[in-house]
Amino acid sequence: MTGWQTLLYKETLRFWKVAFQTVAGPVLTAMLYLLVFGQALEAHVKVYDKVSYTAFLVPGLAMMSLLQNAFANSSSSLIMSKVMGNLVFLMLAPLSYMNWYVAYVGASVIRGLIVGLGVLAVSAFFANLSFVAPLWIVVFAVMGAALMGTLGLIAGLWAEKFDQLAAFQNFVVMPMTFLSGVFYSIHSLPAFWQGVSHLNPFFYMIDGFRYGFFGVSDVSPWLSLGVVAAVLAAVSAMAINLLRIGYKIRS
Repeated sequence: MTGWQTLLYKETLRFWKVAFQTVAGPVLTAMLYLLVFGQALEAHVKVYDKVSYTAFLVPGLAMMSLLQNAFANSSSSLIMSKVMGNLVFLMLAPLSYMNWYVAYVGASVIRGLIVGLGVLAVSAFFANLSFVAPLWIVVFAVMGAALMGTLGLIAGLWAEKFDQLAAFQNFVVMPMTFLSGVFYSIHSLPAFWQGVSHLNPFFYMIDGFRYGFFGVSDVSPWLSLGVVAAVLAAVSAMAINLLRIGYKIRS
């Protein structure tokens, strides 16, 4: 294998060796959300015509789990390597900054997709899902995982200890994820909060992903695709530049 392929294999093996924690755990968490919210609100909440609330909830939970785990994969790998001091071995290897980017983000995409597929597979026992536009599902799943894997890479480079990484995840990633329309349609919000939701890139990832299942969404899937692509390009450029200059890893 080439350098980036070896690093990708190492990063994939890292989370797969503890799949009970990194894959089964998030799937179980998503199922608990589905049981609690689905059972409690099924008869009281109606979002789309001919779509039950439980079915509406499933794509949002799958995408939320995918995004959170893609972020966790690259960020946790980098911070652990920095804290444990074994990052120096990667720096001594003949790997370019693009090799680093492709390997870390690639492994994050793989983990995110596996978790997302796991949530969808288990959810089949609770709701009947349709797949109106499967290509949109694949596109938003891959782009969303790549975006969050890249954001995790940036967070891992910036953080110098686990507390800083936890703060980034708790005060940035988690609020933006939960306020992205996972459990509700933004049309149910007051006008002010609808405007705020349109500033959240996570909303476009989840709304575009959900469109692939039901063929309906809060905004046009093409608008969601444009926003997600633009944000992905911006964070990728930032991450690649940080790797190029060796931000907080060469000193």
